[in-house]
Amino acid sequence: MPDFVDEAVLHLKAGDGGHGCASVHREKFKPLGGPDGGNGGRGGDVILEVDPQVATLLEYQRRPHRKARNGTPGQGGHRNGAKGDDLVLGVPEGTVVTGPDGEVIADLVGAGTRLIIAQGGPGGLGNAALASPRRKAPGFALKGEEGESVDVKLEIKTIADVGLVGFPSAGKSSLIAALSAARPKIADYPFTTLIPNLGVVEAGATQYVVADVPGLIPGASEGKGLGLAFLRHVERCSTLVHVLDCATYEQGRDPISDLESIEAELTAYSVRTEIDLTDRPRIVVLNKVDVPDGRELAEFVTPMLQERGFKVVPVSAATREGLRELSFAMAEQVAAARAAAPTPEPTRVVLRPREIGETPFEVVPLGDNTFRVRGDKTARWVRQTDFSNDEAVGYLADRLNRLGIEEALAKAGAVEGAEVYIGTEEDSVVFDWDPSVDAEATPIGPRGTDSRLG
Repeated sequence: MPDFVDEAVLHLKAGDGGHGCASVHREKFKPLGGPDGGNGGRGGDVILEVDPQVATLLEYQRRPHRKARNGTPGQGGHRNGAKGDDLVLGVPEGTVVTGPDGEVIADLVGAGTRLIIAQGGPGGLGNAALASPRRKAPGFALKGEEGESVDVKLEIKTIADVGLVGFPSAGKSSLIAALSAARPKIADYPFTTLIPNLGVVEAGATQYVVADVPGLIPGASEGKGLGLAFLRHVERCSTLVHVLDCATYEQGRDPISDLESIEAELTAYSVRTEIDLTDRPRIVVLNKVDVPDGRELAEFVTPMLQERGFKVVPVSAATREGLRELSFAMAEQVAAARAAAPTPEPTRVVLRPREIGETPFEVVPLGDNTFRVRGDKTARWVRQTDFSNDEAVGYLADRLNRLGIEEALAKAGAVEGAEVYIGTEEDSVVFDWDPSVDAEATPIGPRGTDSRLG
């Protein structure tokens, strides 16, 4: 398996919240100690963080399922449960996070940038927090909620100012090695480069990053060769440099035809992804002019390329001829692009409060005296309830009544014995509605029971 992986699908699960504790303080000579059950701890979050030391998604391709720690349950003596540890996943700079529907969730740029991709579930309240004048010593506690589960796709898009594009064995790797301290693999066979290589170049006061993108061939935008896998790495480049081989011995190839082929692939990729690569400034490098035939060919095609509006620089990575001129030509384009870039605006978070009077639930008739109650709040309350405890069920009924569900059911035409589903179609709890039960009555009986539940 290669060391460089620039795509991975992750199945992430945040930690579940710990359950609350139902406990009553017991101590000699203190018969009415009162409830002292603590709250459960919150589950850990799953966080994506840009880590400069991470350069590949290989680890996530090997282990795509990740889970944060659960919160611990509360305990007696007002001891709250501990929060679950967050799961922090380091990703390379330039990682784009997308959801299952392909919508971009975040574009992670900048060392230390963080994204909470899955939030841990809240812990349940202990009976000490649930005590009230009506229930002085509750015999129940609320359950912790499950953490979020998400499936996301991670995709690296290399961050570089200049992208070197060209046919395999055109000399891109040799060029980036001569211009910078990068040491990519160099050999005399096609597709030697299997991963994008980055090198830092300084020209005068301008410092910029150059990316050596693996060789492109005709049909790259449709998946041939390595083009489709690595064309995305030039999306962020402000300048593109065509590296043309002037010493190739392949039949039917010359600098002009190579340029036209690569331009056609960039155009096709732009149409396919709706990311325009055709408007980027271009520099044409005529490489390998140290070879006599190569220099002669470079001198022949230079006027043709200049007529098309390209800046042409003949170079030799072997003898370093023309490298200084090329580095300053790239620096000029990069500086111009940086000056033209808009000033980033500070991130603003817009808070939209819930409208006054907005109903936090809805009652949907299903026919034959059957109804479904939909709403995030009601579904959350159901998840928090321990249905093995009658007092907890009675507490849920009180909460739903205070929310106005009893009145809404009556308005919707429900009669005694109606089946009421609370929750989604996949995960619902069914209640038999009995409007004759006094929801405001104070529960009587031992802890953990409710006299209203027959």
